[in-house]
Amino acid sequence: MTDLTYTRLTHAIASLEKNIARDSDEIQVRAQFMDVIAQDTARVAEMIGAMKVDDATISETKELSKILRGLSEATLAYASSADTTTKSAHAASEQARTTHAGIDEAVSRAPVNVSEVDREWFRQE
Repeated sequence: MTDLTYTRLTHAIASLEKNIARDSDEIQVRAQFMDVIAQDTARVAEMIGAMKVDDATISETKELSKILRGLSEATLAYASSADTTTKSAHAASEQARTTHAGIDEAVSRAPVNVSEVDREWFRQE
């Protein structure tokens, strides 16, 4: 049996929520950067086309731009999923607070020390 307390649960969930939000923001920044690179690559393709560079090089540069744009879009979709996960972690935090805060308060205010009581006793009906 794990020794999970209400305090540890709330701290773990809060930490998870914070980490997911931070990572989601970082993913969005990187996706936007990839989109800028894709736009720059498309401009390079136009510029080398105006310079009459061979068609194969122009085509490859345009294809690279399309790949980068697709990668950026996929990364933004992934970041959006991370936002959903952040909301789920927040909901779990709220649920833990709603479900367990009263129990934690009751245990904290108990006139006897229940910290050493076998946890199985609390599960009995």
